[in-house]
Parts: sequence; structure tokens; C-alpha cells
Amino acid sequence: MFIVVGVTGGIAAYKSVHIVRLLVKQGHDVHVVPTEDAVRFVGIPTWEAISRHPVTTSVHDDVARVRHVALGQAADLVVVAPATANSLAKMAAGLADDLLGTTLLATSAPVVVAPAMHTEMWRHAATQHNVALLRARGVHIVGPAEGELTGGDSGPGRMSEPEEIVSAALGVVGARRDLEGLSVVVSAGGTREPIDPVRFIGNRSSGRQGIAVAREAASRGASVTLVAAHVEDDVLVPVPGISIVHAATAKDLAEAVRDAALTADVVVMAAAVADYRVADIAPRKLTKEGRVGGLTLELVENEDILAGLARDRRDGQTIVGFAAEMPGDGETLIDRGRRKAARKDTDLLVVNEVGWAKGFERSENEVVLIERGGGVVDTVAGSKGDVAVALWNAIHAMRMKNR
Repeated sequence: MFIVVGVTGGIAAYKSVHIVRLLVKQGHDVHVVPTEDAVRFVGIPTWEAISRHPVTTSVHDDVARVRHVALGQAADLVVVAPATANSLAKMAAGLADDLLGTTLLATSAPVVVAPAMHTEMWRHAATQHNVALLRARGVHIVGPAEGELTGGDSGPGRMSEPEEIVSAALGVVGARRDLEGLSVVVSAGGTREPIDPVRFIGNRSSGRQGIAVAREAASRGASVTLVAAHVEDDVLVPVPGISIVHAATAKDLAEAVRDAALTADVVVMAAAVADYRVADIAPRKLTKEGRVGGLTLELVENEDILAGLARDRRDGQTIVGFAAEMPGDGETLIDRGRRKAARKDTDLLVVNEVGWAKGFERSENEVVLIERGGGVVDTVAGSKGDVAVALWNAIHAMRMKNR
């Protein structure tokens, strides 16, 4: 394959030398396109020696071959590693002020991006918006991983390892379409139960995990209905192959999921549904005026949507649930997951540990997949996209086994 490897100006550029080496050793024709900042970290002679091709950063070199578009037109695959926050912003905006920018705009090949930056930059709303926009355009994001960063910092933002990036990139070219023909329903986000016209009972779910699950299903050929409760603005970006139904409360979500599930092959309940709602919603804003002491709210239990879906499942339909737990240790997490899976009668339950700084409002997740009968199918730690891939692998394997 003709592969373009774009390298932007981050310290992780040194790892990209190994990416190029791995691709060349596998017999691919690799062309490196670094930015000017990237060659401050790794020089052009290194790239030329490893790739066995001339390397330039300028659109003004090799003008006769129209190099600034020829590379993109010829590419079977484009990999950008590392991708800094600045480069992600430029890609999202469609800027083409250097050879890498023009190559990205000129290509119709799959594009795989491996972000690398400090945690604060990765978590910034602008970066998350840019990543969501790129995903919506079909760009494949690998990582970032969580670990040691430059300057002694640690957290999400570390570039994934070269072997992982190469494996993911080559996998995209031969992208699986193993879910073609399946009708899928995925719920995402957190429900909000009104107290009055102003206030509500809610939770910290951003919707990231559920949307990652929906996107992975669509990328593998499924027809997807996404039932979205409250989702952060930078997360819910329209994606081809996914129809979106909005649902504010647990009752709304239950009705929407039930309707969509009538013709679905797989239902994945990833939404964080409120367990309780206010018995009597105030028609006007509650005020302190004339009130002595505190405020007491009577809460009533919401419908168990997941258990209802499992109870009413059709032959051949697969019901998958998510369970957020705070157990304190791994064994307790699995025990709780097994009990909940049995109680809800799910085909598969995704159990993840949550807390003040874990699970919600994060780009990463750690989960255990528990099948009917209590067996642990898989444990996954990584990005929420990684979790989505593992989940659909497990669902597909389960459905093939039960055919």
C-alpha cells in the first residue's frame, strides 16, 4: 500500500520513527510528511533513511509533480502521529498552510490520527469538539493513552504505542463490516427528572460512551438508532448511518427505546437513567419566599427499562446493559455485575467502576463484560472508543455462536 505518515510537532514524534519502520518492514510504500515543527524533534535525514523516500515540509518543492496534492491522491491510507492539539484544530478547520494540510485535503483515503498532548489540552472543550468533528467526518482516532507525559505529568494524552497505531491503521483499510444488515438501538446520556420548570434531578453522564458504541456499530455496517438523553454539546455530532431520537426523562427514554426495539436485532442500554423521579412536579418555580426550613421532595421509582426490554425480547434479539458501580475492588465489581446481570436477565452486561474522578465525564473507561450465566467475556481499559470496539466484538461473537 501507498501510505502517507504525517508527523506534527510534539515530543512523541520520536515514536513515529518506529511507526514508519514497522510499516516499511511489512512491505508498504511509506512517504513521510512532517510539519516544520516536527523536524525540530526528528530531522529530515532520519525520515528519509527510514522511509527510503525524499522528505519535505514545503508545498514549493517538487512543483512539477504537483506534490502538494499528488501525495493525497495516491495514498491508500494516511496516518497522522503524533497529532498535536494545534494539528487537530487545523484539520477540523480544513486549513492547508503546509504540505501535510494540503495532503489531508487532497486525499479520499482513510485517515487515522493518534493524538498526543498534555492532559489539560486533551480535555479542553475546543480539542474535544475538534475530535468529535473529525470523527463525524470519518477520521479514525487511536488513543490517546493514559500514562507518563513530559515534564513529570501523568494522565490521558500520551500517544498510543507504535504497534497499536499500526495495527489500528491497517485494520481500518480492511475495515470490518461484520454488522451489516443488523438493526441496532443504542441509548446514551443522562436523563433529567424535573422538579419544577427550572430544576431537575440528573447525573454526570456526558453520553460519550453510548455515542462511541453507536458510532462503532455504524462504522461496521449496522443501521443505528441513537436514543439520546442529555448529552454534552461537543459529543452529539451527526454521523451518517445514525438516526437520533431525543428523550429528556426516563419515561421519554423508555418509550423511545421500546418503540425502536420492536424491529431491532440488538439493543444497548448505555444511558444513565435516573432511578427515581419527583412524585409531584411543581408547575411553577419553587421559591424560598414564605418557606420555613428545608424542602422535602417525595421521589417515586422509575421503570426498570433494561429489565423490561429483557423480559419482552424477541427470539434472536440481543439485550445489552450498562451498570455503573462503586465497589472498591475488582472482585466486588464482578460479583455485583453478576448479580445485576442475573437480576436484569441481560445477554451481556458492561460493568464499569465510577466515582468522583472515574467513569463519568472522561474520555477513558475501564469495564468488565459479563455474559449470561456470569462468565467474564472481556476486560477493557482504554478510550471509550476502545470499549465500544470490544463490546461489538463480544456481541458479534455471541450472536454468531447462537445462530
